[in-house]
Amino acid sequence: MNIKEVEKAVAKIQSHLFQNSNSFSVGMLKSHFKGAGLQFKEHQVYNPGDDVRFIDWKLSAKTTNTFVKTFEEERNIEIVVVLDICNSMLIGYKGVSKLQASLEIACLLYLLAEKTKDNVNIILFTDQLEVLPSASGQKGIVLLMSVLQRLNVVGEDGGVNPLYRVETVLSEKKKLAQIKSLVARGKEVVLLSDFNCLEAFEELNKLLYRKNMHCFKITSPIDEQSTSKFSVFTSLRNKRVLGKTGRKKDESLKGRYRKISVKDRYLESFIREML
Repeated sequence: MNIKEVEKAVAKIQSHLFQNSNSFSVGMLKSHFKGAGLQFKEHQVYNPGDDVRFIDWKLSAKTTNTFVKTFEEERNIEIVVVLDICNSMLIGYKGVSKLQASLEIACLLYLLAEKTKDNVNIILFTDQLEVLPSASGQKGIVLLMSVLQRLNVVGEDGGVNPLYRVETVLSEKKKLAQIKSLVARGKEVVLLSDFNCLEAFEELNKLLYRKNMHCFKITSPIDEQSTSKFSVFTSLRNKRVLGKTGRKKDESLKGRYRKISVKDRYLESFIREML
């Protein structure tokens, strides 16, 4: 792996992120995810109804008022981004595939996590399970790009390889078992998928109602049709039909999930949905 090529790809992605997410706020990441503890914020004058356990007797003895300590949630969190990489994720709009949009969202979370002193884990569902170690910032993006280049998912420029194919899809049982484990351990799980390779809807719906499960369905215009076969060009002269997609998938997903379309400004859409 040529690290200079990876760094060049990372620089290109970062530039694109900041150009296309001019509304993002670092604080939105903190406000959306659940924190793990409390830290002291400030003193306030005691009002009837305040918890007497938090009265600061030493400070109150020095003044004519009674003061209580106030606290804010300490949010050192670990976010797990699950990227469901299947053949239908190569479909997109005007050169931007659903997979490309998902990768950019993951990179954006890396950058936000660095500013909030948090960490991001990424799990890739391809024909196998790839678990990346915790990271944040540019270090995380370099790590992700290195793994994706090794798997031939992206090219040297950081763009999705149009010839990439998942020959053997990872079983739904393994995918769901991994997600269940993360949710049960209290991780903040962000699932990015088009759900064309995740069809155990009864089990999925149970997960989608968990507070620490943040599910995003990445869509393209073709997904808005009732049912449609999709194809991906493997060369200039050849194309291969890979499966079906469409609105019927939505009818079975009754849980708490949000749609993001590659036709729109998807990074801003993601941030807006996280607020």
